[in-house]
Amino acid sequence: MDQSAPSANALPPPEIFKVTSLQVACDGSGEISPGLGHPRVFLRMEPDLGFVECGYCDRRFVLEGGPADQGS
Repeated sequence: MDQSAPSANALPPPEIFKVTSLQVACDGSGEISPGLGHPRVFLRMEPDLGFVECGYCDRRFVLEGGPADQGS
């Protein structure tokens, strides 16, 4: 196995959103395609992780000031 190749787990999420609540809703739509997306899902992150990812679109929601917040 080639050790220089990145693993699938090392890929960054497509979009990262900073949030102030442990509960978020995601429908996959955006500014470019507001009518497109996926069914709205409600996600709850574990406080000790500080982030949650949408199972449909892989967007990552990061709690501001939480353990996963890199300050960027």
